[in-house]
Amino acid sequence: MATFKAIVIEKADKAQTVGLKDFDENDLMDGDVTVAVEWSTLNYKDGLAITGRAPVVRRFPMIPGIDFVGTVETSSHPDWKPGDRVILNGWGVGETHLGAYAEKARVKGDWLVRLPPGISPREAMAVGTAGYTAMLAVMALEHQGVAPDAGPVVVSGAAGGVGSVAVAILGKLGYRVIASTGRPEEADYLKELGAAEVIDRSELSGSVRPLARERWAGGIDSVGSTTLANMISMTKYGGAVAACGLAGGMDLPSSVAPFILRGVSLLGIDSVQCSPRKRSAAWARLDSDLDRGKLQAMTSQIGLSEVIEAAGNILEGRVRGRIVVKIR
Repeated sequence: MATFKAIVIEKADKAQTVGLKDFDENDLMDGDVTVAVEWSTLNYKDGLAITGRAPVVRRFPMIPGIDFVGTVETSSHPDWKPGDRVILNGWGVGETHLGAYAEKARVKGDWLVRLPPGISPREAMAVGTAGYTAMLAVMALEHQGVAPDAGPVVVSGAAGGVGSVAVAILGKLGYRVIASTGRPEEADYLKELGAAEVIDRSELSGSVRPLARERWAGGIDSVGSTTLANMISMTKYGGAVAACGLAGGMDLPSSVAPFILRGVSLLGIDSVQCSPRKRSAAWARLDSDLDRGKLQAMTSQIGLSEVIEAAGNILEGRVRGRIVVKIR
């Protein structure tokens, strides 16, 4: 295949354009593994890249898309051979390295993870970076000692991608999950995923007190800013909050009070440069701890030609759960 279909972002005179076009295979970037991409997904970061609302893309032209699953076509990497099924999340793909919204990708073999035998390619992208990040956050809370018997765990942005998967995982593991959302109409959806209680996001968006009433043993936050600060101030003694997103802003209007008076821990979750060992562990846990029926219930599907329109929807909060993109 000399050319293949790809979404391409270009920039000229400080103006960004994006479109679905034919891309020459010879223009792929360096890498020791070439993959026939089968499925991708749509994350918040992908929406920012495609719309240009944040400087996610660092080189042009760029094929966006930070996640893919596919089959190895050629490889000079010792760990991979033609026919292997592989997953890629992060590593700057779709930002500094040509990404996933294309029928073909060439990447470094060190960036790849083997598709677990119990997860289908479509399911892997229903999980995507959002779900894989949610699993990293759950693992971080567990490592910090936040067990189901320690008390409830709150999840912000619960109807979104990270939030939906986090609610489903925590519910299956036996936690009492408090789901925070700005979309009250999604309450039934969240309870079906595993939430025991649904609260309005306004409870976490008001003025931040240094120490508020203790409400939960832990939290997973994908919003940032005031939401994260309030979540921390309401965390019980010895609890922990895993922070993995900034949909509400990059600032943190908090104080040291929760950390030095209650021993609360703030756990940073990075999914982009995460080690291969931790990635493999997270995918193994997703294989065992994520209910496939709930994953299916939170997932919708689009084609490559629909990604550009969907990118705006995810930034406007009009997307529930996960979106998978059928590439081929």
